[in-house]
Amino acid sequence: MAKTVMVDTGFLVALLSRGDRHRDWAVAQVGQLAHPWVTCEAVLSETFFFLDAHERPNLLEMMRRSVVVSRFDLGDELEAVLTLMDKYASVPMSLADACLVRMSETLSDPVVLTTDADFRVYRRHSRQVIPCLMP
Repeated sequence: MAKTVMVDTGFLVALLSRGDRHRDWAVAQVGQLAHPWVTCEAVLSETFFFLDAHERPNLLEMMRRSVVVSRFDLGDELEAVLTLMDKYASVPMSLADACLVRMSETLSDPVVLTTDADFRVYRRHSRQVIPCLMP
């Protein structure tokens, strides 16, 4: 399995929302993948937006326990992220997705946990498929 587990909004929402259609898949991943799971602040912001008031404390707890950690500095990677967003404008690519694609380019042996099929389109380093786990 990959050394670096990256999590996307869809995975986190599926894991923390009892009514999400991908919840069973997300829960099944928990015991199989080592922590910490890395992400970016844009993913965390999106996730908080999609969770209801009763679900948000679970994400906060995951962050407090360093199960999910933000390991991306948009300020340092801005040009690379904007270039990705321009390249995939027809998809369109969100800021969170662009940050994760860029993270996948800078981390060794990454895998992205996501429910977003757009990750089948995105490429790291322009040509490499991004390793993903999807339902």
